[in-house]
Amino acid sequence: MNEPICPLCGRALGTENIDRHHLVPKTYKGKEQFPVHKICHRKIHSVFTEKELRDRFHSWEALRAHEDIRTFIEWVAKKPPGYYARTETSKRKAR
Repeated sequence: MNEPICPLCGRALGTENIDRHHLVPKTYKGKEQFPVHKICHRKIHSVFTEKELRDRFHSWEALRAHEDIRTFIEWVAKKPPGYYARTETSKRKAR
């Protein structure tokens, strides 16, 4: 049987610290949700505003292509599926 994987980082989802991500934010009428690791979900929202997610980063390919997300995926690839640590808001988004 195939184990579900996180569409952002590609690691097995496991059974703990799982969130659901709307590629088009709920605030912009996004309906479809995808299970992702909590740490991956927090990273997405620490880097992008809701408007950026709606306008430019509403696909897994676009998200993975962003430099901050690529760097994060390389780092998190070595962690077990249930790993979670607090995610800081990016300096770019904070401005």
